[in-house]
Amino acid sequence: MRAARCLLLWAAVSVTGWSTASRQWRERGGGIGIGNGDGRAHREEEITRPQRLQQRADGEGGELAHGRLDTRVKSEDADALHPIHLAQLSFLVKAFETSFILDLELNHDLLSSDYVERHFNEERIPFHNQGGEHCYYHGTVRGAKGSWVALSTCHGLWGMFSDGNFSYGIEPLPHVDEQGQNAHVVYRLPDLQLNAPHCPECNATSDPDSAVDDVTPVSAESDGPTFTHGLRRVKRQIRRPPRTVQTETKYIELLVVNDYDLFVQMRRSTAQTRNFAKAIVNMADAIYKEQLNTRLVLVAMETWSSQNMVSVGDDPLMTLRDFMKYRRENIKEKSDAAHLFSGRTFQSSRSGTAYIGGICSATRGGGVNEYGNVGPMAITLCQSLGQNLGMMWNKDRATAGDCRCPDPWLGCIMEDTGYYLPRKFSRCSVEEYVRFLQDGGGSCLFNKPTKLLDPPECGNGFVEQGEECDCGSQVECSRAGGACCKKCTLTHDAMCSNGLCCNRCRYEQRGVVCRDAVNDCDIPEMCPGDSSQCPPNVHKLDGYMCDTGQGRCYGGRCKTRDGQCQGLWGHNSADRVCYERLNTEGTEKGNCGRDSSGQGWIQCSKPDVLCGFLLCSNMTMKPRYGDLDGEITSLTIYHQNKYLDCQ
Repeated sequence: MRAARCLLLWAAVSVTGWSTASRQWRERGGGIGIGNGDGRAHREEEITRPQRLQQRADGEGGELAHGRLDTRVKSEDADALHPIHLAQLSFLVKAFETSFILDLELNHDLLSSDYVERHFNEERIPFHNQGGEHCYYHGTVRGAKGSWVALSTCHGLWGMFSDGNFSYGIEPLPHVDEQGQNAHVVYRLPDLQLNAPHCPECNATSDPDSAVDDVTPVSAESDGPTFTHGLRRVKRQIRRPPRTVQTETKYIELLVVNDYDLFVQMRRSTAQTRNFAKAIVNMADAIYKEQLNTRLVLVAMETWSSQNMVSVGDDPLMTLRDFMKYRRENIKEKSDAAHLFSGRTFQSSRSGTAYIGGICSATRGGGVNEYGNVGPMAITLCQSLGQNLGMMWNKDRATAGDCRCPDPWLGCIMEDTGYYLPRKFSRCSVEEYVRFLQDGGGSCLFNKPTKLLDPPECGNGFVEQGEECDCGSQVECSRAGGACCKKCTLTHDAMCSNGLCCNRCRYEQRGVVCRDAVNDCDIPEMCPGDSSQCPPNVHKLDGYMCDTGQGRCYGGRCKTRDGQCQGLWGHNSADRVCYERLNTEGTEKGNCGRDSSGQGWIQCSKPDVLCGFLLCSNMTMKPRYGDLDGEITSLTIYHQNKYLDCQ
């Protein structure tokens, strides 16, 4: 008998698609210390010695290059445990007959203000550190349109960058060369573009926040201004519509746990293990930021430096089950998702496992990821998090119609295609994410962290102590809020610079909708009239009727029996007679949950039969996703001159 609670349906799905591509990529030389494989995927690499660029102090301008790569701030008050790294800097990397200048800025969104690091001694006693070393950067290649960079600088340069034609990985070699400098290896791959698909509003170059006196003539069919009396222009009154789930930035507050095997892989160094894990998240954040308008924010990191706290075996599904139980019972930090980084390779076709649609749930918001270098593990994290966000992996659709991955060489993140590390989500994956949000999933993603770990710094996009406003970098300010905010101070008569409830430097009127309800179980948020921020995203309490009385709200989503059966098996729910017959028995075939002893079953009263086991009709032998645990038991009931299928 296949049954589930009628209010909530989850499935854990293994990341088999990326498993194949990931392992093949590593076998063909997709990481430092791995030799090149066959000619199809030959990896070009060169040895280089990066240099840091600093402004000249002689007044002549220009930059000087030197071999000191350390990015830590020189200060008498420097904290050896939590060193501060420069907010902005540039590196010169010479490779493949090209001089690349990497202009970098600290990824201020990577660590939350309450970020905690924890590890254990041999007696399993935990040690906590508030905060952590932050040396993780995003940036661009100077003068290269469409370029991107994601690097860490804690110990040399680790990460990837693209000049728009090719993508490059860079990592330090473990030895110091004869010149006393740390040599690095740079390897070249075909371009891995980070274009933001299917959200033309997300990267608009203009914004209604900017007060513009001039208007452009429009056709008579539009709602534009009218022109009378020669050249006299009538200024339009612009009211910005509420942001959509695509245009509003989402934030995934992420908890990462490093297992003992990864700690051993990192030479039993707690610091090196943490830096390795943060480099993975930093690279995944670059992908999610550019393509999904979603940020990854680390809230806590735990390293099992004495032994594994749960069994990490060959089967990632069992590991995920035990890990989520450990997370629920032993980790107090709240997060939207928790992921285990393992130092082992699973002895199966699975390189990772995650619960589909489990984001925001303490019991289902998580995944496990097997060992690889920074690049492969970052892509595995992107995929397993994608499944938490409602994206599916389907081998059949990879070559089907509009869902076909547009890049057969690089492949797509959620598909088993390509020869190199994929960096794109396909159109169908993005649509699944948007549909998941529109259905009420991921309500926790719209709550922006209040501030970051770093000291107050103008230009990081967060209003911190001593600032009136902060519209972000120069590029971000040029898109929105720049006319209202100069050097983190509001301009004359401005009330605000950005936010969903800020319109042309003024607070929106009280009652103006700033975030629409996405379904029957959601509640629209309205501007308070005295703030630029839209109130936190909330939804109706669990149990409210929805879908014209066919379902009930749970966690912001409308749960119906037909919807859950269709999602898992492709067919509708069984007839009510099946529920009345089976769920009143109080057996493993139908019940209203376990009894107090945990050994028996509770019989459903007749009014409550629809809140017991979920019963479906015309079920196939294999679910649409997930693994079948047990057998399907079929029961046919003859009722009112017809046969009813109860499964």
